[in-house]
Amino acid sequence: MTDRGLLQALKEEWFLGVSLGTSLIFLLQADAIFSGLYNPVWLALVFAWLFVVVLGSAVCVVRHADHLAEWLGEPYGTLILTLSVTSIEVMSISAVMIHGQNNPTLVRDTLFSVVMIILNGMVGLSLLVGAWRHREQSYNLQGANAYLGVIIPLAVLSLILPNFTTTTIGPTLSLPQDVFLILASVSLYGAFLAIQTIRHRSYFTLGDKAAPHTHIQQPLASGALAFHVVLLALYMLPVVFLAEQLAHPVDYLIETLQIPTAFGGMTMAVLVATPEAIGAVRAANSDDLQRSVNIFLGSVLSTIGLTVPAMLAISELSGRSLTLGLQGTDFVMLLLTLVVSVVTFSSGRTNVLQGAVHLILFAAYLLLIFQG
Repeated sequence: MTDRGLLQALKEEWFLGVSLGTSLIFLLQADAIFSGLYNPVWLALVFAWLFVVVLGSAVCVVRHADHLAEWLGEPYGTLILTLSVTSIEVMSISAVMIHGQNNPTLVRDTLFSVVMIILNGMVGLSLLVGAWRHREQSYNLQGANAYLGVIIPLAVLSLILPNFTTTTIGPTLSLPQDVFLILASVSLYGAFLAIQTIRHRSYFTLGDKAAPHTHIQQPLASGALAFHVVLLALYMLPVVFLAEQLAHPVDYLIETLQIPTAFGGMTMAVLVATPEAIGAVRAANSDDLQRSVNIFLGSVLSTIGLTVPAMLAISELSGRSLTLGLQGTDFVMLLLTLVVSVVTFSSGRTNVLQGAVHLILFAAYLLLIFQG
């Protein structure tokens, strides 16, 4: 990258100054800022300020990961995107868990919200937008089946099975069960990566049937490659720190104003899922549904396959309890979403009806948060 190009690129990264500046302000004045949360106007301003900066920084992380994805090509490109977002999720939840008040349902609520937002909101919007413009779209059925073949058992083991174990009281797992779930999640995700990147890479591309709107990106120069790697890391740091600060107004809303506890998990999930949702919808709109499928199914898989074992390990090391089993309407919505996802991704082609069904399920999820 030339000096002129580097200077221009740095000018375009103005949001990094906003992100780092906000982090510095909260590092020095957090107590003074949070002392006024009893004022509804100030509470709304602080919440909006932190939410926008964290979301903007997360979008920038995905933007730089996307540049690396273009350089690596599929399926490695999408893998970089999903792993970047999953890293944000793991570090953000860890920061809130370790330094904030003990919230045993935070991980469960966040995981469930991520699944609902991605498998219903993101999938529904992507399929609807893509099919509205292109009538029908194609994807590699073998790849979608490979994703769902790992997502479904991991989702059931993580979010449903704890309701039926009897070793511990409540929807929790014992230490041996935690260890088994950690090993099972990591092993299945590792096996999937071997399939995706080595043995069956063709499952995750359309090959000769690739969308006509896609094009091959020029390889990044070594200087540009290093630039994107450094900026990706710089944006991730304030995301983690500010996500921990965001827990303060969220906790105030839940504990003082009696907002449903699931709101905290949904807030974290929106921050994690929105950047990838933008990329998935753009890809579908450009008639590259295969990339959309890789993004949203890969995101769900990495969330369950990596976030769950990481949180279980942190829980055991920190002595913080975790409640994993879903209750009531959440239990039903997860099962319904998994069944509908299997039906949606069973033919290799999509249309507007499938997108509409997933969006209806997403609307039901939002309603049940406040009217469960």
